[in-house]
Amino acid sequence: MDAKPLLLQLIAFKAWANRDLFPLVMTLSAETQSQERHNATRVLNHIYVVDKIFHGNLQGLAHGYTGLNTPETPALDDLFAAQQAADLWLAGYVEGLSGPELAEALDFSFVDGKPGRMTRAEMLLHLLTHGSYHRGAVGRILFQVGVQPPPDALTVFTQSSAKA
Repeated sequence: MDAKPLLLQLIAFKAWANRDLFPLVMTLSAETQSQERHNATRVLNHIYVVDKIFHGNLQGLAHGYTGLNTPETPALDDLFAAQQAADLWLAGYVEGLSGPELAEALDFSFVDGKPGRMTRAEMLLHLLTHGSYHRGAVGRILFQVGVQPPPDALTVFTQSSAKA
């Protein structure tokens, strides 16, 4: 089975979900919903940091992170731009991989220094499931302040893609 088309579809889904979610978080009031906006931004930043860590791992490059989030919270619009660039990079990276490269196991170190070994496909699947899990947490924050979170479902994405 060629996993590449499915991985590319899931990466497109991830980017689509991010494009819907970030603007809703940006609607949260800096005055009356500052804690919720901050909490959502921290979760989104965590997703981004883990993405970048694994971008480094996929390439065998040092990523420069020493934790799973950054000490400082970035501005939400800057984080959105960075996440969009990361999503675009990931799609291009996977597009350029062969089946054997996807199946290749790579050694890396987790941020706690423990050794890791995963195939590229496993790393990609981790990024996809990790982001989905945490987008759900952001959706819950939005829901608790009366903002309807966007649909974050592959079924909705595939239906909207079919119409496009």
